[in-house]
Amino acid sequence: MSAPERIPPRGVTTTDQAFAELLANGELTVRGRIRDASNAALYCTVAHEGREAACIYKPVAGERPLWDFPDGTLAQREVAAYAVSEATGWGLVPPTVLRDGPYGEGMCQLWIEATAEDGLLALVDGEEPGPGWKAIGFAEVGEGRTALLVHADDERLRRLAVLDVVVNNADRKGGHLLTTADGQLYGIDHGVTFNVDNKLRTLLWGWAGEPLTGEAVEVLKGLKGSLEPGGDLMGTLTALVTPAEIDATRARVDALLASGTHPEPTGEWPAIPWPPV
Repeated sequence: MSAPERIPPRGVTTTDQAFAELLANGELTVRGRIRDASNAALYCTVAHEGREAACIYKPVAGERPLWDFPDGTLAQREVAAYAVSEATGWGLVPPTVLRDGPYGEGMCQLWIEATAEDGLLALVDGEEPGPGWKAIGFAEVGEGRTALLVHADDERLRRLAVLDVVVNNADRKGGHLLTTADGQLYGIDHGVTFNVDNKLRTLLWGWAGEPLTGEAVEVLKGLKGSLEPGGDLMGTLTALVTPAEIDATRARVDALLASGTHPEPTGEWPAIPWPPV
């Protein structure tokens, strides 16, 4: 028997349905556990019809209860975030499916091999970011010193900032940003999304109050249509999140289009996740 074809994880195109089909239909083999994950996250391989890839499998049974999200729903929210990402055409979330596995139903997502240095976040001295950077806020760096935490003024991050508003991401840490060797940016860990209340908590505040790009406006208009009854995205989300959460998603899209700007922190909820990285 010949060895299965190994699918390279670098620079994948998330619109390629072959990856989603492999994740959904392949045989999952657990290779290890990611121990620093807050919920059970298993490193696996998935193989089907001579093809194989690495992936992450997060069984619903391994989810820790949260006070502000219904129990046993984080996996569905990760798949919903992927669906919204695909609807934007930006491909910011790796292929993600809901499927049965060795420990029951769970989320299965293509493993992304990230580069060690991505140049997206930095700590700098002074009170203003330099050219090409956006300020996040001041951080303690030890011995009573503070430094300015900044993120790159990067169109890939700006797209992700818009996506995070739409899905109401409550946990956009620096460690959830992955860049491949060919420059593709992915966001991961979208379990705490789609809450009906405003939960946006992110490092990507650098464009707060600034006008949305023309590209973002057109993408949001497309999302608005897709979220209407009978729309493709509406049909997908109905099986993953509640009707109230879909209504709230539609309202966030409408609010972005009405304001035409990136939102600013409201002060009703911690604006930056902890730890930030």
